[in-house]
Amino acid sequence: MPPATTRSKAEKPTEPRLSRPARVAEAIKDWVVERGMQAGDRLPSEPEMMAHFGMAKGTIREAMRILEAQGLIKTRTGPGGGSFVHEVSRTRAKALLGNYFYFKNLTIGDIYQMRRALEPENAAALAGKLSPEVLDQLAEIIALYQVPARTQDEEREQHIASLRFHAVLAEQARNPLLGFVIDFMVKLLSDITTYRQLYTPVNPELRLRGLDFQTRLLAALREGDAGAARAIMKAHMETAWALMGDQEAIALSRFLPE
Repeated sequence: MPPATTRSKAEKPTEPRLSRPARVAEAIKDWVVERGMQAGDRLPSEPEMMAHFGMAKGTIREAMRILEAQGLIKTRTGPGGGSFVHEVSRTRAKALLGNYFYFKNLTIGDIYQMRRALEPENAAALAGKLSPEVLDQLAEIIALYQVPARTQDEEREQHIASLRFHAVLAEQARNPLLGFVIDFMVKLLSDITTYRQLYTPVNPELRLRGLDFQTRLLAALREGDAGAARAIMKAHMETAWALMGDQEAIALSRFLPE
């Protein structure tokens, strides 16, 4: 019998080998970071890239196409043209990450497990720190579902609006990573709510409980009460988890044979 160490090495999965242009693209990213380049800074010319990385023109061009497809560089033609460092937008980053989860069959429970852990902390951190304009924006969102929906379309719009309340808080996060993760989860939940039709059947309790939580949360944010903001958001997430889970179960039953 071969030694255990030998067997473990043989069974160890190998990482797929990157193509030469992909390796050069990674090297260019490292090079940009090392020099502290910022969005809008011009990258060296193609001949300079060839000389620096010791690669042929075709390899450099393919590497630059990879980076452009990733949204990390922008190429402009004409006078003053060239390749420039580009910052990936929040919208594009969420879309790219969403592609990864497209076939993961996420459940409401998967998303709310994360929301329950993260959103109360964001709410506490924002208490007393939001501008009057943002507080007014949150109040305007809440007003959109003060009255029960009259149609299925209105019901869907109210569900999405209630999630936008959380997206606005995510955009204000002091921690950009925390804000992005929360914002991404809100987008996932909005998409799932729409294509799985989790807004049907109408659930009056879901609207009323959410409205109550968000109204009280807004008051705590205005008053700068971090403890209350954290507690209210935690209770909001736990209640929404249970109620949206019920909506998901009903939606799934529509696809099961009688």
